[in-house]
Amino acid sequence: MDFWIKVLLAAHVLVALSIIGLVLLQHGKGADMGSGFGGGASSSLFGATGSANFLSRITAAFATAFFLSSLGLAYLATNKPAAPGGVMETLTQPTPSTQPTPSTQPKRQVTPTTVPADVPKPKAATIPEGSTSKKVPE
Repeated sequence: MDFWIKVLLAAHVLVALSIIGLVLLQHGKGADMGSGFGGGASSSLFGATGSANFLSRITAAFATAFFLSSLGLAYLATNKPAAPGGVMETLTQPTPSTQPTPSTQPKRQVTPTTVPADVPKPKAATIPEGSTSKKVPE
């Protein structure tokens, strides 16, 4: 499928360049405007143009091809097949037999910590007499 995207993209670019070249080659509608005041050419300036010439028909055909190739590129770009797996799936994962299960893991025994007898206990804070501390309501 990648091959077809490249082929369609190359054709799309060539059609776009062809449209640019054909539009630049064509004779514009307003080219006769300066000489036409009151003449016969000014009546056809804003009116019907008559039958289309060869360049305008080829431009319309290339414009249709450009539109269809744009739709084809959009379809191919959005409908790519999914990759078989992501990056994380390609990494080696441990087999279930080597991975420890919660029942086979050794359990830690939590023992209460005891304070050695030679460590002094902290003394309670005392307020010296004569201090003027106020009680804060709770």
